[in-house]
Amino acid sequence: MSIKKLDSTTIKFIAIVLMVCDHAHQMFGPAGAPLWLTWLGRPVFVLFLFAAAEGFHYTRSKKKYLLHMFCASAAMTAITFATQAILPNEKVVLMNNAFATFLVAGIYMLAWDRFLSAAKAKNVKRAITSVLLAMLPIVAALPFLFIASYISNSAEGMTGAGRAMMMATMAIPNVVTIEGGVGMALIGLVFYILRERRWAQIVFLAAFSIVMLIINKEPNLQWLMIAAAIPMLLYNGEKGRGMKSFFYIFYPAHIVVLYVAATLMGP
Repeated sequence: MSIKKLDSTTIKFIAIVLMVCDHAHQMFGPAGAPLWLTWLGRPVFVLFLFAAAEGFHYTRSKKKYLLHMFCASAAMTAITFATQAILPNEKVVLMNNAFATFLVAGIYMLAWDRFLSAAKAKNVKRAITSVLLAMLPIVAALPFLFIASYISNSAEGMTGAGRAMMMATMAIPNVVTIEGGVGMALIGLVFYILRERRWAQIVFLAAFSIVMLIINKEPNLQWLMIAAAIPMLLYNGEKGRGMKSFFYIFYPAHIVVLYVAATLMGP
């Protein structure tokens, strides 16, 4: 009996279904949503980054891809802040912005491509600019860290002006504020570097999962992202039907709907 292979679109669809389960637990966890919902969500980011690494390799304009992710990330930041301002919920904090993680991972992928081409051409200037490009997400974290430090040391705490400045700094994706942390961006980059070596990708994912199992405090669930290895091994290398526009709309929409429902239904 042969096992059916999966194209990129099918893998994304699987990730979207699991993502909804994970976010349902995020919003309704305080009301008693079962923990297994977030178990299902642990492979989600890995699957999206796996698909992103494939897509970034084949995209016609890598700069346009990064621009789209930057705009989507800024819009997502505005949407989450506005949603919480209009309908506060002390039990749920919206920090969801996968677009920012995809952007930072994409910046590292582009920097890698540029550095490799510079090394082959022995172009020192291009190599230096590639390193500077890779430093951009790190430098971009400095305004956020400064504002966060100022607010934490201020006697007034988080004011309206402070909240606006915090939103402005978070709208610039960086290694500190991206969803999943810099580790997820690293996974995206390594998947991109090893995209023609599927087993090497799996070995790296397994090693990363073991590290998460060792260093994370209870409840320790992030290691369950190793489950993403199953769809990755079944990937047939084909793109499938495009669904980029769908994700741009569905991602913020489902988060807002779940958040509003949880807030209105909560005690």
